Order: sequence, then C-alpha cells, then structure tokens
Amino acid sequence: MAALLQFFLVFNILLLFFGSSSLMMMMIVVGNNETDRFALLELKKQIYDDPYGALSSWNDSIHFCNWVGITCGHRHRQRVISLDLQGKSLGGNISPSIGNLTFLHSLDMGNNSFHGKIPQEIGNLIRLQYIVFQNNTLEGELPSSLANCTHLREIRFSYNNLVGKIPIELFTPLSKLEVISINYNGLTGEIPSSLGNISSIRRISLSYNELQGSIPETFGQLTNLFFLALVLNKLSGMFPLSLYNLSSLEKIGLTQNQLHGSLPRDIGLTLPNLIELDIGANLFSGRIPNSISNISTLETIDLGENSFVGPVPNNLANLQNLQWFSIEENQCGTGEADDLDFVNSLVNCTNLEMLQLDTNGFKGLLPNFKANVSTQLSILLLGENQISETIPVGIENLVNLTFLDLEGNFLEGNIPSVVGMLPKLQRLFLDGNRLSGQIPSSIGNLTLLYELHLEGNNLNGSIPSSIGNCHQLQPNT
Repeated sequence: MAALLQFFLVFNILLLFFGSSSLMMMMIVVGNNETDRFALLELKKQIYDDPYGALSSWNDSIHFCNWVGITCGHRHRQRVISLDLQGKSLGGNISPSIGNLTFLHSLDMGNNSFHGKIPQEIGNLIRLQYIVFQNNTLEGELPSSLANCTHLREIRFSYNNLVGKIPIELFTPLSKLEVISINYNGLTGEIPSSLGNISSIRRISLSYNELQGSIPETFGQLTNLFFLALVLNKLSGMFPLSLYNLSSLEKIGLTQNQLHGSLPRDIGLTLPNLIELDIGANLFSGRIPNSISNISTLETIDLGENSFVGPVPNNLANLQNLQWFSIEENQCGTGEADDLDFVNSLVNCTNLEMLQLDTNGFKGLLPNFKANVSTQLSILLLGENQISETIPVGIENLVNLTFLDLEGNFLEGNIPSVVGMLPKLQRLFLDGNRLSGQIPSSIGNLTLLYELHLEGNNLNGSIPSSIGNCHQLQPNT
C-alpha cells in the first residue's frame, strides 16, 4: 500500500510540472526502442522534397509506429518491420541511418525522386526480404553489402542510374532470392554465373543495360524460372540449349543483343507454357521449327531481324492466343507460289493484332483476308517481298487496320476501292509496285490517314478531290 501511495505521489508531482500530454509522451519514449525512431528522423532529415507532406506525421506528437509508411512488429512491438514510402513524390538522399532499422522485413521507396548512392549500410538489414528502389534516380554501383541480407526474396532496382558491374560475390549467399529486377540502368560487365545457382529464382529482369558476355550456362539449372528478360544489352554467344528444357519458362526476352544459335526442333514439346518468345534483332538462324505450333499458350512470337530461312510452318492454327507474330527482316520463304499459304493457318488466331512479314523472300499471292485473318488485326506488314498479282478485295474485312504496308512488291492492277472501307487506317504504303489506274476516290473516307505512299507505280489520272477529307495527311519528305 505504501508503494502504491508513493507512485501516485510521484505521478501527481510530474503531472503538476509537465502536464498530462507531455507526461504521456515521456512515458511512451521511456518504453520505446529509440534506435528505430532516431534512424527514421535521420532518414527524414535527408529528404528535402516532400510536396504533399507525406512525412508530416513523422514527429513526436504520435508514436513512430503510427507514422505514415511505418509498420511495427507484433512480436517486437517497438521495432519497425516495414517501411513503405513508395509513390510519395519524395526527393533527397537515402540516409545511411537506414541500416539501423535492423528488424526491417520490407523496404519500399519506389516511384520517388531519391538520388545519390544506395548506402552500404543497407547490408545491416539482415532480416530484409523485399527491397524496392525502382523508378528513382539513384546512382553509383550496386552495394555489395546486400550479400549480407541472406533472407532477401526480391530485389527491384529498375529505372535508376545505377552503373558498374554486378558484384560477383552478391548472389552466392542469397539462397532464397526469387526476383531480381534491375532494368533500365547502366550496368556493365558480365552476368555472374552464381546467379544460376540460386534454385529459388523465378524472375530475372536485367533488360536495358550494357551487360556483355554470354548468358551463363548455369541458368539451365533454374527449374523454377518463368521469366527471363535480357532485352537490349550487348550479350553475345549462343543461347544456352539447357534453357530450352526449362518447362517452367513463360517469357524469353532477348531482343537487341548479338546472340546466335537456332531454335531446337522440339521447342514445342520442351517449352509447353511459353507465352512470349522475343528474340528479335539478334543473330539467330536456321528454320522456324514446326513444333512451335504445339505451344498453344503463345501470345507473342518475335523472331524479326535475324537470319531465319526456309518456309514458315503452315500449321499455326493451334495458336489461338497469338496476338503478335513478327518475322520481318529474315530470309524466310522458298521462292515458291505457296510461300504465304501459312497465313491461311492463322484462321483460328482471332486475337491476332500484329502480323509483320516484311523484308523476306516471300513469293506468290496475297491470302484471302476475308476468310483467314483476324478482324482484330491492327498492323499488317508485307512490304519488301516478291508478292505478285492484285490486292484482294477481301482486305475490306480488316476493319481494325491502322497500318497496311505492301510496298516494294510486284503487285499489279488497280488499288481496290474497298481500301476506303478501313476506317481506322492511319498509314498506307503501296509504293514501289506495278499498280495502275486511278487513285480511288474512296481514299477520302480515311479521315485518320496521316501517311500515304503511292509513288513508284504506274498510276494515272488526277488526284481525287476527296483526299481533302484526310485532314491529318502529312506531306512526304
């Protein structure tokens, strides 16, 4: 009883001197772990731009566990386990004090304007599982200290200004890593082969950098990998054959490198779940395998700007999810009259929006668009081939076309008036053929047309006055 009376006496004296609100704050502070609070305040000091007052709550008027973007743990109630400041329009540096938040599991500072280097102190966050710095202007090299964060599952640093090599020692300790996404930066050097030893990896995105060397053979060991994107780097060598055996793969993105090799004949059996095959602008060669038609999940096939040869498989009817089929700038075709018969096999591809077949060696006639090509088609490119005869009137069925390119062929006869029944057409290339007759007045119906090429033909007569309806038409230069 005496102890209780003594407590109330001390409490009343403190209440008299400090007031109720100040006393409550003192009691909260006494019961807190000050390390995290001080670390957050130091972090705030280096954030000089906060246009929407996102950090206005970061003061002593409320407990730091209730500050915007802060989550404290249930087990360790005074320790910060999540710091989420993504999309707050914040600007400044990332303070080294962030390394004192040693109970952090999740750190998301993406979609802001942070700059400067990622502090090496980030390696003190040994409990960290998710780190997101994407879409900032961070500079410098990847901190090698991230190797200390052995619980990391996701690293997302895309859309920054990071440079230098990927530290060789970075990945070996990260045995739980599932996602690494560092697109749109300035990384150089080679991809460490140790990345291929992390069996938990599901997604590798290193596109739009300046990485060199070959794709590590060890990637063939990643049996959980479903997403591989290495677009627009300086990679060379052969695409590892072992990767074609990863049945988990859904996306292969290799566009704009210097990779070579051929597609295996059984690709349709070994990659049954593939959704995107993007290997354009490389040095791939050989034939397009017939088995590709077995991959019914395919939505995108981009084989353009390579050295593929021979006929295109004419059994593509199974690709009912196909949206984009591009084989432009290859050496496809056999020089026979049936070169384009494979287009007829696209009859079931009702989602097809883009068909790029230009700059190959295709001979023969244009297909019957009325019956055999998706009406969803928006872009049809058949220029720079050896296509002959006339433009079929069935072209009128492609009512969603925005771009039609038939230039540089051997087309004859008149421009069919049904071309004017393509209400969404914006670009029409018919130049460099043997077309004759007059320009149909129906061209004036194409009110969205802004680019028209008819030069290099045998057209005669006057330009129809209806072309004045094409208000967006630009002069050829």
